[in-house]
Amino acid sequence: MELSMNNVDNTNEISVYIVEDYLLTRTALKKYLSKTEGVNVLGDFETAESCLYRMKWHPVDIVLMDLGLPMMNGLEATQIINERHPNTKVIILTSHENTDEIFACMASGANAYVLKDCDIEELAKIIKLVNSGAVWLDSRIAKAALSIFPQPDSTNFNNLYLKKSLDINLTDREREVLKLIIQGKTNPEIAKEIYISPHTAKSHVCKILNKLAVKDRVQAAVKAIKYELLSENDYA
Repeated sequence: MELSMNNVDNTNEISVYIVEDYLLTRTALKKYLSKTEGVNVLGDFETAESCLYRMKWHPVDIVLMDLGLPMMNGLEATQIINERHPNTKVIILTSHENTDEIFACMASGANAYVLKDCDIEELAKIIKLVNSGAVWLDSRIAKAALSIFPQPDSTNFNNLYLKKSLDINLTDREREVLKLIIQGKTNPEIAKEIYISPHTAKSHVCKILNKLAVKDRVQAAVKAIKYELLSENDYA
């Protein structure tokens, strides 16, 4: 249920939606953030579904997202926002400190992971930092998160710049599509080039991004070139 909506959108301020099922927390967040200079709370929602519905017509700069919501959880909602509204940044605001949840959220497109007992002034600073492009992780969970980071191949500085090989199993069709991605082709252009439907082209691109563990086409092209994933024959 959508509790309230402020229809005034000051474009000079950071527009924010709050998604939180606990009424007292949601009300307190809205009350204090509405008094923060440079922040404009445009709406607060009890469910992720109501927020996503509103965003179809009125996306915002920042969504404060709880994880434990009544129907769709905050992780699923973050994934949808990241896909539909790439310019909107998501700040996970939760009491959960599970490292798997933290990494799942960040991998799904969240820009910050904040514990609910943080100071409201600190939260306002985080909103402004994230809006400017920063990624933020609560210091109390950062150490636990770092403990499960993959270890580097070497602690020798020079060795870090040695080219490493990647074993990525691409099908012949995916290699063909990757070549066109590197050339800067759009999905419709890829479809026309290799005589497939735009939907099929999009499907191939998504599979390639997943296999390369990258978020977008630019990163896929850079990674493919860096690790020489395509041979000279692929360009013939």
